Amino acid sequence: MTTAAPATSSRDLPHPARDEIRLEAVLHALSEPVRLQIVRELAAVDGDELTCSQFGLPVTKSTTTHHFRVLRESGVIRQIYRGTAKMNGLRRDDLDDLFPGLLDTLLAAAAHQADRAGGRTGG
Repeated sequence: MTTAAPATSSRDLPHPARDEIRLEAVLHALSEPVRLQIVRELAAVDGDELTCSQFGLPVTKSTTTHHFRVLRESGVIRQIYRGTAKMNGLRRDDLDDLFPGLLDTLLAAAAHQADRAGGRTGG
Protein backbone atom coordinates (compact mmCIF):
# COMPACT_ATOMS: atom_id res chain seq x y z
CA MET A 1 0.00 0.00 0.00
CA THR A 2 1.32 3.45 -0.91
CA THR A 3 0.92 6.65 1.03
CA ALA A 4 -0.88 9.64 -0.43
CA ALA A 5 1.50 12.32 0.78
CA PRO A 6 4.48 12.58 3.10
CA ALA A 7 3.77 14.03 6.52
CA THR A 8 4.92 17.63 6.73
CA SER A 9 3.22 19.03 9.81
CA SER A 10 0.75 18.32 12.58
CA ARG A 11 -1.89 20.06 10.42
CA ASP A 12 -1.76 17.42 7.68
CA LEU A 13 -5.17 16.40 6.42
CA PRO A 14 -6.00 12.73 5.76
CA HIS A 15 -6.10 11.67 2.11
CA PRO A 16 -6.66 8.23 0.66
CA ALA A 17 -3.61 6.64 -0.92
CA ARG A 18 -3.90 6.17 -4.68
CA ASP A 19 -4.75 2.48 -4.34
CA GLU A 20 -7.51 3.30 -1.82
CA ILE A 21 -9.43 5.62 -4.16
CA ARG A 22 -12.74 3.99 -5.11
CA LEU A 23 -14.79 4.75 -8.20
CA GLU A 24 -17.99 4.82 -6.14
CA ALA A 25 -16.59 7.51 -3.83
CA VAL A 26 -15.34 9.62 -6.75
CA LEU A 27 -18.69 9.42 -8.54
CA HIS A 28 -20.55 10.25 -5.32
CA ALA A 29 -18.30 13.27 -4.71
CA LEU A 30 -18.78 14.55 -8.26
CA SER A 31 -22.55 13.99 -8.28
CA GLU A 32 -23.17 17.17 -6.27
CA PRO A 33 -23.27 20.44 -8.31
CA VAL A 34 -21.16 22.55 -5.93
CA ARG A 35 -18.45 19.90 -5.71
CA LEU A 36 -18.49 19.50 -9.48
CA GLN A 37 -18.07 23.29 -9.76
CA ILE A 38 -15.02 23.11 -7.46
CA VAL A 39 -13.46 20.39 -9.61
CA ARG A 40 -14.20 22.31 -12.81
CA GLU A 41 -12.47 25.39 -11.39
CA LEU A 42 -9.46 23.36 -10.28
CA ALA A 43 -9.23 21.69 -13.69
CA ALA A 44 -9.29 25.12 -15.34
CA VAL A 45 -6.15 26.24 -13.48
CA ASP A 46 -4.29 23.28 -15.01
CA GLY A 47 -2.23 21.90 -12.16
CA ASP A 48 -2.14 25.00 -10.00
CA GLU A 49 -3.63 25.15 -6.54
CA LEU A 50 -6.31 27.48 -5.25
CA THR A 51 -7.16 28.54 -1.72
CA CYS A 52 -10.64 27.80 -0.44
CA SER A 53 -11.44 31.53 -0.51
CA GLN A 54 -10.71 31.76 -4.25
CA PHE A 55 -13.89 29.83 -5.07
CA GLY A 56 -17.05 31.90 -5.39
CA LEU A 57 -19.40 29.25 -4.06
CA PRO A 58 -23.08 30.00 -3.39
CA VAL A 59 -23.05 28.25 0.02
CA THR A 60 -22.05 29.01 3.61
CA LYS A 61 -18.50 28.57 4.87
CA SER A 62 -19.46 25.45 6.83
CA THR A 63 -21.09 23.91 3.77
CA THR A 64 -18.04 24.82 1.69
CA THR A 65 -15.83 23.05 4.25
CA HIS A 66 -18.05 19.96 3.99
CA HIS A 67 -17.81 19.91 0.18
CA PHE A 68 -14.02 20.19 0.24
CA ARG A 69 -13.83 17.40 2.85
CA VAL A 70 -15.95 15.06 0.69
CA LEU A 71 -13.73 15.78 -2.33
CA ARG A 72 -10.56 15.22 -0.29
CA GLU A 73 -11.74 12.04 1.42
CA SER A 74 -12.86 10.55 -1.91
CA GLY A 75 -9.44 11.20 -3.44
CA VAL A 76 -10.57 13.81 -5.97
CA ILE A 77 -8.55 16.68 -4.50
CA ARG A 78 -5.50 17.13 -2.30
CA GLN A 79 -5.56 19.76 0.42
CA ILE A 80 -2.41 21.00 2.12
CA TYR A 81 -1.64 23.90 4.38
CA ARG A 82 0.84 26.51 3.21
CA GLY A 83 1.21 28.83 6.16
CA THR A 84 -2.35 29.64 7.18
CA ALA A 85 -3.84 29.01 3.71
CA LYS A 86 -5.41 25.69 2.85
CA MET A 87 -4.45 24.96 -0.74
CA ASN A 88 -6.54 22.73 -3.01
CA GLY A 89 -5.32 20.80 -6.01
CA LEU A 90 -6.95 18.29 -8.31
CA ARG A 91 -5.49 14.76 -8.08
CA ARG A 92 -5.64 14.48 -11.86
CA ASP A 93 -2.68 12.10 -12.21
CA ASP A 94 -4.12 9.66 -9.68
CA LEU A 95 -7.61 9.81 -11.18
CA ASP A 96 -6.36 9.48 -14.76
CA ASP A 97 -4.20 6.47 -13.84
CA LEU A 98 -6.98 4.72 -11.93
CA PHE A 99 -9.94 5.63 -14.16
CA PRO A 100 -8.62 6.56 -17.62
CA GLY A 101 -10.79 9.14 -19.36
CA LEU A 102 -13.27 9.50 -16.50
CA LEU A 103 -12.31 12.98 -15.35
CA ASP A 104 -12.06 14.41 -18.86
CA THR A 105 -15.41 12.87 -19.79
CA LEU A 106 -17.13 14.24 -16.67
CA LEU A 107 -15.61 17.70 -17.15
CA ALA A 108 -16.69 17.78 -20.81
CA ALA A 109 -20.20 16.64 -19.86
CA ALA A 110 -20.41 19.29 -17.12
CA ALA A 111 -19.29 21.99 -19.55
CA HIS A 112 -21.87 20.81 -22.10
CA GLN A 113 -24.59 20.85 -19.44
CA ALA A 114 -23.59 24.37 -18.34
CA ASP A 115 -23.72 25.56 -21.96
CA ARG A 116 -27.18 24.05 -22.42
CA ALA A 117 -28.42 25.66 -19.23
CA GLY A 118 -27.12 29.09 -20.21
CA GLY A 119 -24.09 29.00 -17.93
CA ARG A 120 -25.74 27.56 -14.82
CA THR A 121 -23.69 24.73 -13.27
CA GLY A 122 -26.54 23.14 -11.34
CA GLY A 123 -28.38 19.94 -12.25
